[in-house]
Amino acid sequence: MSKLILTHEVSGLGSAGDVVEVKNGFARNYLIPQGFAVTWSRGGEKQVDSIKAARAAREHATIEEAQHLKQVLEAGTVTLTVKAGEGGRLFGSVKTADIADAAKAQGLGSLDKKKIELTSAIKLTGSHTATVKLRDDLVATITLNVVAAK
Repeated sequence: MSKLILTHEVSGLGSAGDVVEVKNGFARNYLIPQGFAVTWSRGGEKQVDSIKAARAAREHATIEEAQHLKQVLEAGTVTLTVKAGEGGRLFGSVKTADIADAAKAQGLGSLDKKKIELTSAIKLTGSHTATVKLRDDLVATITLNVVAAK
């Protein structure tokens, strides 16, 4: 088992700044090369503190603000205009950055693309859903309307 400090949020494992133990192969072949984690050391306490401070700064300041943003996101629909071919098939797929940009452009709030999770790749026009982790204890479900560009 390898002891690591997460530098990014990894779904099912933990958030940035968490110290976790994972199997050697997972650490060596995925987490460390992708930049999601660094090897734990005794001097890593300062690094953990700085990662947690940065994470706190990115989080929405208060629970009330986050709850208000959740209400706004769940009440509205994020419309994405993308290039599509016959039958509504997209050229490529919708990325989390596209969703964050569209939400901001439509005045629904500023979202971190790393906090948006798609259940499956969006490769067709139509209605889809995604989840946004606003805080560690607050998740919003947003409705996406993917339309073909004219």
